[in-house]
Amino acid sequence: MSVAPKVKTLGEIALRTENVDAMFEFYRDVVGLDVMARWEDIVFFKIAEGHGGHTQVLALFAMDRASNAGRPQWEHVDVRNTTLHHLAFTIDLIDFESEKQRLEGLDQDVRVSEHAWVQWRSLYINDPDGNVVEFVCFDGSIEKP
Repeated sequence: MSVAPKVKTLGEIALRTENVDAMFEFYRDVVGLDVMARWEDIVFFKIAEGHGGHTQVLALFAMDRASNAGRPQWEHVDVRNTTLHHLAFTIDLIDFESEKQRLEGLDQDVRVSEHAWVQWRSLYINDPDGNVVEFVCFDGSIEKP
């Protein structure tokens, strides 16, 4: 029997889009979300404070985002079949290693990543339909670029 997961809240919803600019304007101007960061092919909006230092976000990724190529967390995603980029659940940093071990114990292909610009540490797996599911936490020890 495995230990129960340590999910605290929804961390983020990430969508692929053919038109980053139109989606950016919609979520900023119509929905009224605050922009956390904007690059040419990615946008992060703040939804709420979230849990444990991880802000709840809506992220937009260009459908053909080249920087996803070759990254193991995205290798199972067929962008022709979905606009979902990934969804993330927030966990506590103290639970990061035990969650990694729990997921590996459930025969999940766990991929680990750090996102220094926001000091987030992530575990990635795929659901049975191939969607990327992230377990993410804030880690203040990660040095910002």
